[in-house]
Amino acid sequence: MNKKGIISLRFNQDRTCFACCTETGVRIYTVNPVTEKERFDFGGISQCEMIFQSNLIAVVAGGRYPKYSHNTVYIYDAIKPKFVMEINCSSAVKAVRMRRNRVIVATINQIDVFSFPAPIQHIITLETRPNPMGICEVSPSDIAEKQIVVYPGNKIGSINIMDISNTDIYSSTAPVILNAHQGEISCLALNQQGTLLASASTKGTLIRIWDTIRKTKIAELRRGSDPATLYCINFSPNSEFLCCSSDKGTVHIFALKDTDLNRKSSLSTLSFFSSYVESQWALANFTVPPEMPCICAFLSQDVVIAVCLDGSYHQYSFTKDGTCRRRTYSIYLHDCEDEDI
Repeated sequence: MNKKGIISLRFNQDRTCFACCTETGVRIYTVNPVTEKERFDFGGISQCEMIFQSNLIAVVAGGRYPKYSHNTVYIYDAIKPKFVMEINCSSAVKAVRMRRNRVIVATINQIDVFSFPAPIQHIITLETRPNPMGICEVSPSDIAEKQIVVYPGNKIGSINIMDISNTDIYSSTAPVILNAHQGEISCLALNQQGTLLASASTKGTLIRIWDTIRKTKIAELRRGSDPATLYCINFSPNSEFLCCSSDKGTVHIFALKDTDLNRKSSLSTLSFFSSYVESQWALANFTVPPEMPCICAFLSQDVVIAVCLDGSYHQYSFTKDGTCRRRTYSIYLHDCEDEDI
């Protein structure tokens, strides 16, 4: 959290809006232009998950002055307007993810899947290694054949992939396990259809791209050579590009389909730098405030936005030759009510 009282940020499934959780509640903004759409005064909220631009949102209490339990997911209906559902857990909720027909709740050592919207019924519990960040993602597309959930496995650096679309097979189906990294998983992302998975470890130097159908690695992208904390990874609408943000204050953009667009290491002629040679470096990048958590996403195929915890909004266009140009900069949240709690 920073001086403006912002606790966390989260895009909706199609990246048309983002939720800003603060010490006083939740604010919903459109991304283009960045405009406040809704404001809900719930007290301190640590997490908010939207369902596209529907009237239903899920929130989890947090911050310095929460009004509600950390162990409960509250579903709020903006039309009624009131809380209409609750999901109570045995320990603090670390993350909540939503589809139109599912709610996925992450606690410290498990992922619980529930039917949605009514009645809410528990479907399955998925075990995970200690997961204090609640790392978990679900494919958002309604038209995809499968509903893919990804989360850290029981082994360090492993990722579990689970299809939750068929409730009849849960009792006998085990997740597919990817041995993705040597270190702890720190960031995951799925494309809209759930066919591609991006993963990173706490080292933060490499992003690996996986085919969730064939369960194979298809690319390795190098964010940098120095360790970093990755805040966010996102695919472009048609999975042609990928963006990521980190505490280095740089948003990197990679090409996934035409990988020749990505830069290659200048050390490619030296065989003992083979790991650098095999990795692909970013096609383009732009800077945001360093060490300031931010989320990034594609507004279109050639425009990337970054929304930061300091209340700033950045919009850049990029070309296939690696040129980045700033289109918009604004402050979506000024020093105002959220400071004076």
